[in-house]
Amino acid sequence: MKFCSQCGSPVSQSIPKGDNRLRHVCNQCATIHYENPRIVAGCLPVWRDQVLLCRRAIEPRRGYWTLPAGFMENGETVEQAAARETHEEACARVQALSLYTLFDLPHINQVYMIFRAELVDLDFAAGEESLEVRLFEEHEIPWRELAFPTIGRTLECYFADRPHQHYPVRNEPLAALRAHSNIPL
Repeated sequence: MKFCSQCGSPVSQSIPKGDNRLRHVCNQCATIHYENPRIVAGCLPVWRDQVLLCRRAIEPRRGYWTLPAGFMENGETVEQAAARETHEEACARVQALSLYTLFDLPHINQVYMIFRAELVDLDFAAGEESLEVRLFEEHEIPWRELAFPTIGRTLECYFADRPHQHYPVRNEPLAALRAHSNIPL
């Protein structure tokens, strides 16, 4: 950040009084500009024994498979963001959303929150950010073509939990993602 969004003057980094971190502070109006992590919200859409995946039409990882997910917008809940992203990327409607995986990625300033969800019907299609959308049974998952470690780990957990029909919220450390992935974080 180089300029203040309040008055347009240059900003510099300093530790404001009462704070303990470097922040961008306006040299003119003294506005403190906080930079906070971005929340990625998405769904693990399920239809009977299948899960819905999207092949990415955008970078990063264009052409790789993912769960429908994206950045939360102001003015919406995390659950609303997950359902919206599912509709935008897969033109799919979901219900019965339940938080399932939570991953903190401090090195890229992101928090992933993936909800298990039921597809309302089979009326889905590739949205603007997807090349294709498809239902997969467990043995069909393209494990080597998954876009992100968070997606692979969510799917691993889901298929491990499914036989017992017990889906605890998973909040795993970054080291667990690295251990389960050949995809760079």
